[in-house]
Amino acid sequence: MFIKKLLFCLIVLYSTFNSAQNKIELSPLSKVSLLTIGPQEELSSKFGHSAFRIQDPTLGIDVTYNYGMFNFSDPYFYFKFTTGKLPYKIGRHSFENFMYTYKVENKWVKEQHLALNLKEKNDLIAFLENNLLPENKYYKYDFLFDNCATKIPEVLNKVTQNNLLYNYPHLKNKKTFRDLIHEFLVENEWSTFGIDLALGSVIDKEATPWEHQFSPIYVYHQLEHTTKKDGTPLVSKTAMILKSKPEEKSNLFILSPLFWLGLILLATTVITIKDYTSKKRTKWLDVVLFSATGLAGILILFLWLGTDHTATAWNFNFLWAFPINLYFAFLVRKNKLPETIKLYLIILLSLILVTMFLWVAEIQVFSPILIFILLSLIIRYLYILFYLRHSHIKS
Repeated sequence: MFIKKLLFCLIVLYSTFNSAQNKIELSPLSKVSLLTIGPQEELSSKFGHSAFRIQDPTLGIDVTYNYGMFNFSDPYFYFKFTTGKLPYKIGRHSFENFMYTYKVENKWVKEQHLALNLKEKNDLIAFLENNLLPENKYYKYDFLFDNCATKIPEVLNKVTQNNLLYNYPHLKNKKTFRDLIHEFLVENEWSTFGIDLALGSVIDKEATPWEHQFSPIYVYHQLEHTTKKDGTPLVSKTAMILKSKPEEKSNLFILSPLFWLGLILLATTVITIKDYTSKKRTKWLDVVLFSATGLAGILILFLWLGTDHTATAWNFNFLWAFPINLYFAFLVRKNKLPETIKLYLIILLSLILVTMFLWVAEIQVFSPILIFILLSLIIRYLYILFYLRHSHIKS
């Protein structure tokens, strides 16, 4: 094992030197393929992964290249990740190490051998090695338009000099980006609810056939329907080279957003009925609702206006999660409410109606579970208005 790793390091150093000198030459026995890694449960792997594999028995090369690398040890990692400024980079690994990682993580891997001629293979490895240079290796990641998957067709077009024809018989239905994202998500999970909360109306536009390739799985299917201009299929052979083992899913309903948001609606309804009966106002409930929606609204606006993420733009979730609610959270904790809150509550109810209109019109599609939050807010806002308009009710 040690000798094999040492040999690989020597080969990588040799190929890097030759690449820099533009002298690297693959042999006629070389092979180029695309590796597609299947999606998994964890959020970072829900959409899968893509990588090139280049083999040459003559040179003793068997390496992978992928554009999904980043520096987790960066001292400003979380800030850069949150603000969309985290640079991603191309990475090169031995095929053995690459596969070992996914074997440990129990992910399936499919391989598509690409029908590239020798010049195209050499152009590909030269392009990838050039990208590995310190001045070229980093790029600005974009979830939808510039990621490990979108790089695949981009690179293939360059090394084949746009000699590829992309056919789309497998794309029978028109889908939005949100539709495509939801294909890899489970509806009643916090990660799904969070994604719908964070991503804006920009992902509710229809994705073009080419734009489907932001997902590694769609790149995989697209290559099966791609030919060279002379009619030669781009994929000459497909094989499953690593199978995943079935895993038991422990999706407890009590841990799901449907359970907890439903519980919030139930609690809000019960407490409001009790308040109506006793002619009181439960201040802590109002503080919690105003604080939570205010903080959520600030986060939504920050992701929209304060980051470089394109998918979080024009997010109308801020209409119900109104940022100014955080200010009013300090007011509703008092026994005597200011008169201005009447107008503010009417505005909040109007914004919820606007949210529902945008939803019905499909200008932005919200999480179905959001209905529990909207109903909770409507019930409580209406009660506070009722409470304010009946001065005989004691606080």
